[in-house]
Amino acid sequence: MTGTTNAGAPRTLYDKIWDAHVVDVTDDGTTILYIDRHLVHEVTSPQAFEGLRMSGRKVRRPDQTIAVPDHNVPTTPDRVNGIENPEGRIQVAELDKNAREFGLPNYYSMNDIRQGIVHIVGPEQGWTLPGMTVVCGDSHTATHGAFGALAHGIGTSEVEHVLATQTLIQSKSKNMKVEITGKLRPGVTAKDITLAVIGKTGTAGGNGHVIEYCGEAIRDLSMEGRMTVCNMAIEGGARAGLIAPDEKTFEYVKGRPHAPKGAAWEAALNWWKTLKTDEGAHYDKVVTIRAEEIAPVVTWGTSPEDVLPITGTVPAPEDFSGGKVEAARRSLDYMGLKPGTKLTDIAIDAVFIGSCTNGRIEDLRAAASILKGKKLADGVRGMVVPGSGLVRAQAEEEGLDRIFTDAGFEWRMAGCSMCLGMNPDQLAPEERCAATSNRNFEGRQGYRGRTHLMSPVMAAAAAVAGHLVDVREVMNETA
Repeated sequence: MTGTTNAGAPRTLYDKIWDAHVVDVTDDGTTILYIDRHLVHEVTSPQAFEGLRMSGRKVRRPDQTIAVPDHNVPTTPDRVNGIENPEGRIQVAELDKNAREFGLPNYYSMNDIRQGIVHIVGPEQGWTLPGMTVVCGDSHTATHGAFGALAHGIGTSEVEHVLATQTLIQSKSKNMKVEITGKLRPGVTAKDITLAVIGKTGTAGGNGHVIEYCGEAIRDLSMEGRMTVCNMAIEGGARAGLIAPDEKTFEYVKGRPHAPKGAAWEAALNWWKTLKTDEGAHYDKVVTIRAEEIAPVVTWGTSPEDVLPITGTVPAPEDFSGGKVEAARRSLDYMGLKPGTKLTDIAIDAVFIGSCTNGRIEDLRAAASILKGKKLADGVRGMVVPGSGLVRAQAEEEGLDRIFTDAGFEWRMAGCSMCLGMNPDQLAPEERCAATSNRNFEGRQGYRGRTHLMSPVMAAAAAVAGHLVDVREVMNETA
């Protein structure tokens, strides 16, 4: 048995990248896969580095290992004075120590302007390139699939394995195609696409598969939008998400600090242009959605699949079947919602704009376009957390920070922040948040905090109204 697709048979994009990275394969299909880039942060790496230390091993490819603290770092300006939380302080200090001890040249410390969320830093610095295999001890590594890279999260023991060998033991996933045909309507964004897909397939719909996103609506997206779509492939159960690279991809990558230069660029470009699915290639599962049928969406429950158009109403447990009945009942109880309530009648207490899903410059521009000249509703607190120090600097150069602060938002430093609440940026119990992050699990943003996922423009509109609102109505008012 070989680790490659049948010789001569049409191959998907996933097949091609997989085949190009197979080192060895056993009779049962277990494969040793070469890893091009290894992204590391402070939460899942300490035990891995300690394992290397105890076994007397070195990092196999320190030049291909990129380290950045993001989960625990404070986002308030006074973070230059250090981290108050003891656990967070220790984890960040350990990453500092390990980067020095193991000779990692590509380390972006907490006070480096290039620091940020690892999945924003990678593309921003040109570390993420088409056709690569990219791993990180973080589930949202799928983000990098927007570049036509096979990227996925790994566990701590796997982090150690990659550090030591620059390879990963894997079994090949199945192929899944998600096609978004036609064009999006005004007010509908990449976040609405990815939430709509999860709403249709469920959080287990992609189990055992790598998703390739395609179709006119996907091709129309900017690179930032494509990263948003791929970021949440993991929330749909997929191992990874992929989008074939094209001229937008190449233009985004060109000239970035660690992108190929000169002759190396031309050689890379020639290969990247082959990274597309062959005509007639087999997909094990196909999902097709018409872009025109996607509306701005929000989540109502405690799973990303609990999603509805903003024009809808809170469902009743009896609207579901099987185990979902009890899950819906628990979700409604946790979220403090009653069936039949209009989604637009749900009042909010907080707004969070940021995360590796929606913390890029395009996301901040979109939110600012809604907030310009407006104020936060009474009783609502707002926080904007740029995805990296460079995004923050660009936003300030464009005057976006003033729009946010004039509206009453806090303008923060870069980090994961309230997306997962591993630092002081957390919701209070039963506080309800319009969030641009990627997960709405119980306690995700703080103990008993209530999270509604949505796009940056939807979150901005909710901030002004004080409740969930259809951003299209706001757009019509300002047109």
